[in-house]
Amino acid sequence: MDFYDSDKEIEDSTGVSVAWIFDVEGEEGFRAREQKVIDMLTNKQGVVLATGGGAVLSAENRNVLAARGIVVYLKVSLDEQINRTEKSQNRPLLEKKNIKESLETLNADREDYYLEIADFVFDTDERSAQSVVKEIVTRVLSGRYGNADVEH
Repeated sequence: MDFYDSDKEIEDSTGVSVAWIFDVEGEEGFRAREQKVIDMLTNKQGVVLATGGGAVLSAENRNVLAARGIVVYLKVSLDEQINRTEKSQNRPLLEKKNIKESLETLNADREDYYLEIADFVFDTDERSAQSVVKEIVTRVLSGRYGNADVEH
């Protein structure tokens, strides 16, 4: 399957970083671009699409993601999110002075939306990418859908 990352597609099509778009157009401008890209990519067949964490804030994005594909929520603890993002320079919504507080707020705003559309939820803490991918493929191929339980 072809892999797409919605943020990378936006950067490739504009020639600038997501952070630059946030600086110039604000979050609203970025979200409008993101919605168009997600709509386009979810119309493709046989693809894996990674979205930015805030994509679920848009009802339109949630609708097309849920209707056009299998949605996998890769859940991660707050501590692991801090480890993964504290050195990143391309996270415009993270307040660098207090990353923990920023992440707590973002998670509170988004968690219900993730769970609303997820066909699968996988806890990814202390797991390799290969292990998570294997679990996803196994579950998708088995046809066991539903987000009632978190895979470990």
